[in-house]
Amino acid sequence: MSITDEREEVIDFTQNYTQPDPSSFVGKAGMMVDPAGAVIAAQTGTIQASHVAEIGATLLEFSNPEETLGAVRDGEADAVLADKSFLAPYVEEDAELDFVAEDILLGGGIGMGFRESDAELRGKFDAAIQSMKDDGSLNALIEKWEVGATF
Repeated sequence: MSITDEREEVIDFTQNYTQPDPSSFVGKAGMMVDPAGAVIAAQTGTIQASHVAEIGATLLEFSNPEETLGAVRDGEADAVLADKSFLAPYVEEDAELDFVAEDILLGGGIGMGFRESDAELRGKFDAAIQSMKDDGSLNALIEKWEVGATF
């Protein structure tokens, strides 16, 4: 789960075990988009949707990420904001889509969420994550599965 300040208010996170995938803006090819003044589509409940609301852009929320791309294709939105790894195959396959603004990093990495009352259990997971960082096995798994940045 992406570690954010809002989420940390209600649950506790382990230390991050990977960095977040950059978030990217995709719109119609040949256009550049100023995200702050645009209509941006994002999946409901994501850190991307929160970011769009924070920068004051007009947010169109959808229940799944494919619908956000449909909003761009149909002209309802200027761009979609989502994980770059999700968007890249669509951009590669569809000549009408392209990256239209700078990538951004959102959140404090990826971690596991626990009830605040589960400090002991969270501590065990933190110790396991740290051990895997220390011995290099976490990086080996990340590289094998191409999950994101290494430590």
